[in-house]
Amino acid sequence: MNRFSLWIVTALTALGPAIWGSTYIVTTEILPPDRPFIAAFLRCFPAGLMLLLWSRRMPAPGDWGRTLILAALNIGAFQALLFVAAYRLPGGLAAVVGAAQPLVVIALAWALEGKRPVTMALVACLVGIFGMGVLLLSPESQWDTWGMVAAVVGALCMALGTYLSHRWRSGMPILAFTAWQLMLGGLMLAPLALWVDPPLDSSLSTVQIGGYLYLCLVGALLAYTLWFRGIAVLPSVAVSSLGLLSPLTAVILGWLILGQAMTGSSLIGIILVMGSVLAVQWISNRPKKSN
Repeated sequence: MNRFSLWIVTALTALGPAIWGSTYIVTTEILPPDRPFIAAFLRCFPAGLMLLLWSRRMPAPGDWGRTLILAALNIGAFQALLFVAAYRLPGGLAAVVGAAQPLVVIALAWALEGKRPVTMALVACLVGIFGMGVLLLSPESQWDTWGMVAAVVGALCMALGTYLSHRWRSGMPILAFTAWQLMLGGLMLAPLALWVDPPLDSSLSTVQIGGYLYLCLVGALLAYTLWFRGIAVLPSVAVSSLGLLSPLTAVILGWLILGQAMTGSSLIGIILVMGSVLAVQWISNRPKKSN
């Protein structure tokens, strides 16, 4: 694949985190309150089922174990921990913790494959974390122990899931690969949706139903298909760094739609995060030097 094609795939993959950045505004402004696990289940399981009916492809007998692990890391555990962190921590603090994912992927590649990190990539990742802190942290941010544990473990799950999804490249088509992870991960979320959240009542408005449909069809079916397509083609560090676009999009949407304040430091943070993402993409996708 030439460099132009890689940048096209990168741009399409970036749409996934950008779409996920709209989840906060849809959840807080449209969905019924206090039902995070129901929202996660309805986002993932129906999308996985629809993709499975379309693709009609089973994992190979030897791939079931890996598929279950990836579904747990990328969907089940990550979604549950994400909502726990979101409810117990300020969004900025949770996002800064999540911004460390590219560093975790670099560490995994170094430890498991002996791939020494590129210094410029490390610097770019650190700039991304710093930029996210400038953008989102405030002196009033409160540290909650269980919220921090959930944020850290969730970031580790997503980073490990991204790395293993790239390393365990399945022979399944992307749609089937995405379908099984969403469906199995959704099933893992079902007990939390049933036992922890209050049940949905019959008075859901048309707008609320539309919000759930958006999370399912756009926030899961489309976004995860683009995400796993990117994982199959791009370096895992490059894909992981694109995850920074999710909180960045949430901030921009909050400014555009909800009228939330945008300060000078916010603009500096946005520039630093975008610079970090672009730098990691350039470093990861540049042609390898021949000997």
